[in-house]
Amino acid sequence: MNTTLSSIQELVNSSDFGDRIRGINELRHLEPEIAFKMLEPLVQDKNTRVRYAAVSYFDTIGTANLSKSLELLRERLLNDPEPDVQAAAADSLGALKLTEAFDDLQQVYNETSEWLVKFSIIAVLGEFGDPRGFDILINALSSDNSLFQTAAISALGELGDERALPQLLLFADNEDWQLRYRLVQTLRRLKSDEVHATLEKLAQDEVEQVAQLAKTNLKSNPVSREGTLKRTQCAL
Repeated sequence: MNTTLSSIQELVNSSDFGDRIRGINELRHLEPEIAFKMLEPLVQDKNTRVRYAAVSYFDTIGTANLSKSLELLRERLLNDPEPDVQAAAADSLGALKLTEAFDDLQQVYNETSEWLVKFSIIAVLGEFGDPRGFDILINALSSDNSLFQTAAISALGELGDERALPQLLLFADNEDWQLRYRLVQTLRRLKSDEVHATLEKLAQDEVEQVAQLAKTNLKSNPVSREGTLKRTQCAL
């Protein structure tokens, strides 16, 4: 069947939820402004899978109308009964960098018990690069959930706030090599003598992936090398 405006309209208006999901997937063939108007009512569809598909698609189509996207995604973040849809709303807010939703994200993070929603919000705060997210991310670092810790390490790197260094550097000794690897990735964005010393340590890591990345970072960290030189000169 040829994809046309009318054929897509028929799908998104169908009583069959599978058709409606197919219709959402077909919206990519339309001009963004037209696709946006057709997608808008589906964010409140009675079927969870349709709502999830619709909300997820806002990460790209939402640029057609950012103010309306903010309104619709905020409403789903705060009120949708399904955690998957709330998480998708958070993801789309992050992709669109709608920092106006920060207070809503903070509220949901503090109130929800759903790990998936919390995880999405942690990741979004990194995408925002908003310093207001610092306290939430530090809180996530102390979680016993390694996924939260991983996402928070990355997000704090994206913030580039050196206040996080004391907490971040503790992960250099973490038994989970994937957390150590993520730490090395994050330290690329931070420059200090402490960072340089930690990278030197991790360059000797027993896991090859960690060690190699740390060595690569050391070669591209001129600020830290200057700091090391100054310490050597002072010692002399």
